Amino acid sequence: MSESAGSLIGPVVALELVLVLFAFGWIVFTKAGQPGWASLIPIYNVYILLQITGMSGWWILALFIPIVNIGLAILVSIGVARSFGKSAAFAAGLLFLPIVFYPILAFGDAKYRA
Repeated sequence: MSESAGSLIGPVVALELVLVLFAFGWIVFTKAGQPGWASLIPIYNVYILLQITGMSGWWILALFIPIVNIGLAILVSIGVARSFGKSAAFAAGLLFLPIVFYPILAFGDAKYRA
């Protein structure tokens, strides 16, 4: 394998991972009654996640405040888990292992509870 081919493996795998996460986000948004395409648009997808969790859209401003944005990520994960009838442990999974827990949320039997 040449050196240039080896240097492409990392970015290709990263791109595939991002596309898979977009697909799971699309399904979760659709389950929550939101347009799936909204999961593809940066910042707007967080706004829609805030709507899914029942939080005010103004919380999106917290994304731009260091340390506070980490707290917001935790709150959103808990809110998404609760909105689909899942536990706080599942919320931790959404936060730390999204590649595992978003597919469970997307393809599982979880129903959105407004």
